Amino acid sequence: MIPVSRPYLPQREKLDAYLDGIYARNRLSNDGPLVQELTRRLSSFLGVEHLLLVANGTLALQVAYRALGVSTEAGKSEPNAITTPLTFVATASSLKWEGVDPVFGDVDAETWCLDPDSIAPRVTQDTRAVVPVHLFGNACDVEAIDTVARDYGLRVIYDGAHAFGVRYRGESLLSRGDASAVSFHATKAFHTVEGGAIVFRHKADLEQARSLINFGQTAPDRIEAVGLNAKMSEFHAAMGLCVLDELEHCLAPRREAWHAYEAELGGWARMQRRSSSVENNSYVYFPVAFADEAQMHAVKNALERAEIQARRYFYPALDRIPDLNPVRPPSARAGDLASRMLCLPMGQDRSETEYVLEILRGMSRSMRMQATGDD
Repeated sequence: MIPVSRPYLPQREKLDAYLDGIYARNRLSNDGPLVQELTRRLSSFLGVEHLLLVANGTLALQVAYRALGVSTEAGKSEPNAITTPLTFVATASSLKWEGVDPVFGDVDAETWCLDPDSIAPRVTQDTRAVVPVHLFGNACDVEAIDTVARDYGLRVIYDGAHAFGVRYRGESLLSRGDASAVSFHATKAFHTVEGGAIVFRHKADLEQARSLINFGQTAPDRIEAVGLNAKMSEFHAAMGLCVLDELEHCLAPRREAWHAYEAELGGWARMQRRSSSVENNSYVYFPVAFADEAQMHAVKNALERAEIQARRYFYPALDRIPDLNPVRPPSARAGDLASRMLCLPMGQDRSETEYVLEILRGMSRSMRMQATGDD
């Protein structure tokens, strides 16, 4: 089976050298030297300040909400945050875990990211933040979102799980907003097996978050906040350092597959329109929207028969899940896109990509024949 995403494994010898150092120092966690080194190297590689490594991308979101005052507080009304329904469930479930009600806007029909025009009509006196998603590494309309947020006094926390390394107008896309949360899960091009990071706009918010991920402790004998354990371990940092060294080698097959799919599918399926201000691609997933749900299922089933895994990222749209959206009407555009969207395999070698393309070409010919009535 060709998986939808194949985790990248770096050279074992390099990883073993880092592990030997961990064994020699006998320090496994609590802001160890490898976590500090990875923090420095990622800050330099991404061109950002105020980066904090954490245990995973979901905790990155939760810590950002709490550090920026979005989470619920005892004795106060339940806050809400406006977000997109076309995303992984953790974007919304992380809000629920922090006592924040997710309020779903709709997406732009072309970019598939949160439509800025859908934010203001949903703002109430309890709204504290906007949580947009740079879906599949495509930049949201950050300027329009910033304008709405300023008008209503809202925090902006980007879910940048797909946006690692993406440049926007000469700067890291992760530098936009009050904070950006990143996932370093094994399915991503850059990963630490499990892990994540938060990039803050202000150093004071970084320092607040730093204490939160260590149980609220600012010193061994001083607790200044109600925190949790969200620290990255030395073992995870070791993997991250190895993958960072080999990132171009990891990205090469993803880039090749992405452009091959784009060339093959451009004539009969719909692609996400990339922001003109985005200078590169994270190559984390290759999403495509077919004409309707029936066509999507036909392609997915044909791939599965050929032992090729494709995934319905992201289905269903989150505003169709009763526990997340019990009363509000669901979105129109996000629900439609989610029903007919499919992500194709990434990270495989050239022969496997060609095999996937062979199946897709067969489906394209079959669908053209059906459309014209030819046998």
